[in-house]
Amino acid sequence: MTEARPEQRRVTISDPQVMRALAHPARMAIMEHLSTVEGGATATECAEIAGLSPSATSYHLRELARFGLIEEAPSRGDARERVWQAFSPSYYVESGPDADSEARAAELALVEAHLARDSQRVRDWIRRAPEESRDWYEAAWFSDSLLLLTAEELAELNNTIQGLLEPYRRRLRTNPPEGARSVAVQYRALPID
Repeated sequence: MTEARPEQRRVTISDPQVMRALAHPARMAIMEHLSTVEGGATATECAEIAGLSPSATSYHLRELARFGLIEEAPSRGDARERVWQAFSPSYYVESGPDADSEARAAELALVEAHLARDSQRVRDWIRRAPEESRDWYEAAWFSDSLLLLTAEELAELNNTIQGLLEPYRRRLRTNPPEGARSVAVQYRALPID
């Protein structure tokens, strides 16, 4: 029998200080990793993901913990090993419609850091795509569509897309099929003028 997963905590980040802390590329990589692995990870494991030394990664882990974004995970049996886990598997960043200029600037910095990371992932794919197998080469997809929607229709579309992605989320797939790889999916739905 499969044990039920605990209810997931939804975290909305609106504090400019927390947004600025998350805008660091190494911290984004660490947060992404900790949000997708069961049981957490050590500074050494996160260092490989972030491309830093374990001591530099420890600093970033402590900063993320200071802002309440990660917490210590249960020990794996070795008391010398400090294991960290994400407080929540997903975060929503929103300064809010009445935010001051400091909060708006922090939100913009965080969004720009995410966009830079996403753009780098696309560039990395384009560079290595010719060496990929035909299956992966043909499965990758870029799309840019202009839709004509009401706000209600856009909300419905967003909910539908999220529902389609949910069963494939890395943190939820306990027995992925052989050959499964981590795949970055960037989805944006924004009104334009």
